[in-house]
Amino acid sequence: MIIQTKIPSPIDDIIIQASDLGVSYVGFYPPKEYSFTPLSNITNKAVLICVAQLNEYFNKQRTTFDVPLDTKGTPFQHNVWQALLTVPFGQSQTYGYIANILKNPKAVRAVGAANGKNPISIIVPCHRIIGANAKLTGYAGGLDRKRWLLEHEGLM
Repeated sequence: MIIQTKIPSPIDDIIIQASDLGVSYVGFYPPKEYSFTPLSNITNKAVLICVAQLNEYFNKQRTTFDVPLDTKGTPFQHNVWQALLTVPFGQSQTYGYIANILKNPKAVRAVGAANGKNPISIIVPCHRIIGANAKLTGYAGGLDRKRWLLEHEGLM
């Protein structure tokens, strides 16, 4: 069963979806809508951990996450999302850097596509990936939110 709730944040409401196995979506435009469960009625442990850790992040009390995840994607997408987790708070990297981690330097565009499909915004830090020219490139939540997140982490 999928649970969906939302929490306020400095960059708009964040929608969280989770199964019994873990969080499956964190972002602003869910791929599939479910009925919203008020946060006060949530008993799903993954959602409660996610909410607490996101609030700590926005209050500058957390720089890493250990939320249980239940993401759906291709093996390549999962590899990209795992590589994103190696980019620490307060640092940015390029799509080429992620492609090199995957030992596939020619996969820059595929990395960009997988990065854009990341269902766990902020926690899996796709916002920390910028263009090779150091310019902000796409972000599923919008470039204004990406800029805010990078500023929040001291990168701009």
